[in-house]
Amino acid sequence: MGSEEGEDIVQSLIDLVKEISELPEWRNPWRKQYYNLVRRVKLLGPLFEELKESSETLNDESVTAFVSLKNSLLSAEELLRFWHEGSKLYQALEREDIMNKFNEVTAQLEQALNGISYDKLDVSDEVREQVELVHAQFKRAKGRMDIPDMQLYMDLSTARNEKETDPAVLKRLSESLQLKTINDLKKESHALHDMVISSGGDPGETFEEMSALLKKLKDYVLSENVDTEASESEKSMEKTRSPVIPDDFRCPISLELMRDPVIVATGQTYEQSCIQKWLDAGHQTCPKTQQMLPHTVLTPNYVLRSLIAQWCENNGVELPKRAAACQSGKSTSGCDRAAIENLLQKLTSTNQEEQRAAAGELRLLAKRNADNRVCIAKAGAIPLLVDLLSSPDPRTQEHAVTALLNLSINDSNKGSIVMAGAIPDIVDVLKSGCMEARENAAATLFSLSVVDDNKVAIGAAGAIPALVDLLCKGSPRGKKDAATALFNLCIYQGNKVRAVRAGVVMPLMRLLMDPGGGMVDEALAILAILVTHPEGKAAIGQAEPVPMLVEFLRTGSPRNRENAASILLGLCTVDAQHLSLARELGAEEAVRELAESGTVRAKRKAGSLLEYFRMSSEQATLPSEQALSS
Repeated sequence: MGSEEGEDIVQSLIDLVKEISELPEWRNPWRKQYYNLVRRVKLLGPLFEELKESSETLNDESVTAFVSLKNSLLSAEELLRFWHEGSKLYQALEREDIMNKFNEVTAQLEQALNGISYDKLDVSDEVREQVELVHAQFKRAKGRMDIPDMQLYMDLSTARNEKETDPAVLKRLSESLQLKTINDLKKESHALHDMVISSGGDPGETFEEMSALLKKLKDYVLSENVDTEASESEKSMEKTRSPVIPDDFRCPISLELMRDPVIVATGQTYEQSCIQKWLDAGHQTCPKTQQMLPHTVLTPNYVLRSLIAQWCENNGVELPKRAAACQSGKSTSGCDRAAIENLLQKLTSTNQEEQRAAAGELRLLAKRNADNRVCIAKAGAIPLLVDLLSSPDPRTQEHAVTALLNLSINDSNKGSIVMAGAIPDIVDVLKSGCMEARENAAATLFSLSVVDDNKVAIGAAGAIPALVDLLCKGSPRGKKDAATALFNLCIYQGNKVRAVRAGVVMPLMRLLMDPGGGMVDEALAILAILVTHPEGKAAIGQAEPVPMLVEFLRTGSPRNRENAASILLGLCTVDAQHLSLARELGAEEAVRELAESGTVRAKRKAGSLLEYFRMSSEQATLPSEQALSS
């Protein structure tokens, strides 16, 4: 490689260190890890500054090592920004996952520094010693888990489990998480909302817990603000006192007072702008219940709207401005078009390193915000990224498929990606790419499959056997990506046969038998779809699932009980032996309870099962009665 490539990579490293160094100091429960990572990255700065001033050209080995270090620093910057801008409640509740990400970045940086040959670089002894010291610090930090703030986690546990939480506990939480003002809480609400929108359609139980905790903290901070103002003057008190908003008047997504409440197919009510944003992002589930939406018609809730208006009038509260509840609060200043054009030129370069670096930067830009996703697509990046899916370089291939994944969050980009002929190439990455590329290919196929026509094309391209293979062999995240994609694809009847013939049933049964793997919800949901097809019924029946289904009927979550009832009902319609076995295992009592307390769909399934139990009982007693009469 020539001197130009070396100069470019050194300058980009200088810029990266500067960006990380300028991140604002943040006091949080993880400030030690945050501070240490920023401090160590800062200490690498003099190395790159000296290399920039040097007259010597970097050799190929050094350029390769610095490209690896750049990728590691990009990962570090992404993690630090997530810590700074993301939901603090999420970070507190998912501490172990955050710490694992920190350890991954630490290991990446240590490995990248390990690949640098300092004796081949024109740097001073002082700088070399400083970098070697930083390298040693990263090596010692690998795998180390700092002692958690026990008071914080005790307070979190208390707030999660107690309906009426002691104000002293909420005060400590407010201070520990830096959620002390109304503005802090608004930012937290927006961060939480952005996280849900970008989740793959399944925010899970953590979202419910975060929503409940955020509401408690909001109520606490509001009451504190009222008390503070009251101590200043009676007039100020009257202006700032805020009545507690009834829970039913708050949108479950934004937690703000609703102006235009609408009802979705599950019967849940949301602020129209919030649920519309959720649906526009391609989700087909109810955010609160996680049930699949049979349709996306939004029905105005006129009764609730009238009640909210009356409450506002009685309490002197101004109705929120229309469609304001779900604004992100972020600047829409656009994107750096010149920088994007420059990256696109590098995508067409014959230099593999340039291609890889450009694809990596586009991947991060597309992840960062909606404006970038629009700008990158308009600049013509999608066909170029699709071409790179067949790159012989695994890292370039991974960057390309992940950039397409991030671009596909924008609905209009989904069509552009498919029109560029991406589906067969994404399936090829899913079949033969590195593990991270395969996982992101699965996530991309899920994102594209929210469009019904794409379900057919993806299934026809041979994606389903590869997704089943990933479901068996992938990492925990890979298995979830595969399961989510399979669920969405199998909504189309033709793909159910493909999944059954690809052998999906036995891996799903193994996931049911491993509650610690965290995939029970997904496995039951997919089986509940497959059981609606004759071949699916037969394959599931052969796996002898009835004992497990009865156990889920007794002890599962509401969603799992509903799906277990659907699967059992599907089996019982074709083979009475399944019904007899369920009855022997005591399923009838659990089904009766579900018919009384389950979701609307669960009650319907349970009612049908009870009718089958009744018919079975009548048939069993019929011979005895005939014998007596004779």
